[in-house]
Amino acid sequence: MLLAGGAAVVGLGATGASLLPDRTEAAVLPRLLTDAAWHVPDPAADEEWLARGSVPGAGGPHEAMVRQALLDLRALTRQNGAVAAGPAPSWNYAWPRDSAFAAVALARTGHGDDAARVLGFLEDVQLGDGGFEARYLLDGSGTPDGRRRQDDGAGWALWALREVLDADPATAAARARTHRGLLEGALGFVLRATGSGRRLPEPSSDYWERREASLTLGAVAPLVAGLRAAAAVLSRLGERSRAREVSSAAGSLAELVHAGFGPSGYARYVDRAEPPGGLDAAVTFLLPPFAARAEPAVLAAFDVYTATAARPAGGLAPGAGWRRDGISWTPETALAALACAASGRRQEANSWLNWLNAHRTSWGSLPEKVLPDGSPAGPAPLGWSAAATVLAVAELGEP
Repeated sequence: MLLAGGAAVVGLGATGASLLPDRTEAAVLPRLLTDAAWHVPDPAADEEWLARGSVPGAGGPHEAMVRQALLDLRALTRQNGAVAAGPAPSWNYAWPRDSAFAAVALARTGHGDDAARVLGFLEDVQLGDGGFEARYLLDGSGTPDGRRRQDDGAGWALWALREVLDADPATAAARARTHRGLLEGALGFVLRATGSGRRLPEPSSDYWERREASLTLGAVAPLVAGLRAAAAVLSRLGERSRAREVSSAAGSLAELVHAGFGPSGYARYVDRAEPPGGLDAAVTFLLPPFAARAEPAVLAAFDVYTATAARPAGGLAPGAGWRRDGISWTPETALAALACAASGRRQEANSWLNWLNAHRTSWGSLPEKVLPDGSPAGPAPLGWSAAATVLAVAELGEP
């Protein structure tokens, strides 16, 4: 998780976070900011909670990693549904993007009530126009700073709503009615931002957490996924005519995204004819499970991203143009595993999952970063990495 203005946390001393500009070539390497003492487990309660759901990959090589990731998500999720991105001070806030992934991971593993609480928190903090701030205080009372909004939050909320409903068809109708406000608010925001799919939205910050003058794939691709998800939810609610309208808007916006980003090989920015080195992890947002199918051109772009963003320890950087500090990031690596698993690339998915498994902390959590020498760094656990990893293993099915 990055901090405002595109700076990454690279150390945490007694006076707080030490910041460096995004693309600094020479940077002090971060250290592990948390340890096993971040959470006091209750083994009996943890086992009871796990037993109420399922552990993807049970009996296989990734079972222990998934079990720990699920327990970390449980510990990061507050009673009000707020999901802390991580336990370190600068990460102890709720990002809508991270929360959406956590909700889906919880729902897919049989913890529907926990997932519903996460959706409820998102609905509670949703802005009047249906969008979201970049991050929130865990009590839902507001934001910790003046960071600019991130418009992808509405798309992620809609995607999460659909996935939570699909995970348990028996409760889907009731949950859809309960979260009607989240649906209508986020859908309205996306439709207004895109002219009902007829135009690309204005630039917005995305998961790189920095101000942007140009539209990024990371900001718009989640809106396409959100519109598709909203159409499915409306259809589930029996509103077939409206569902068709929203589905049409999703199709139109998807065409604009492919037309705007495709010529550059799906580089990060829409208005720059960048070489393949300009790709970032947002290309995964155009692949399953966020899209219905894996388009060959997008898969080819994904391959370029993973090749050009590879780091010495074996993981991935947020983008091929990310600063050359040698650090691997687990959220992006987990997204690669998820995209491969959902696109039928089982061998590649397992390879990325094996790497994540081999670079956990000594107590088993996934850290945010992995240094060039393979040691974990940054906060651990990181909720986004944990959730994406659980979903990737779930997509692979039984070992």
